[in-house]
Amino acid sequence: MKKEVLNFTVLIEEGEDGFYIARVPDIPGCHTQGKTVSQVLERVKEAIEVCLESDKEEIKPMKFVGIQQIQVER
Repeated sequence: MKKEVLNFTVLIEEGEDGFYIARVPDIPGCHTQGKTVSQVLERVKEAIEVCLESDKEEIKPMKFVGIQQIQVER
């Protein structure tokens, strides 16, 4: 049986405590953290695998178009 290859967009941000936080917008609740970017990338791949195994409905990643930071004054 041929395995399906899925590509997910992962958002990585640095928290106030210096840890990196990774979340997967296509999978609600799928997130993790790590001390380094390489550590958080390794952990988020594991988190995605766990989320896919435990989720009963089929998850299909959306096509990544782009990301943009918007500055707003308040």
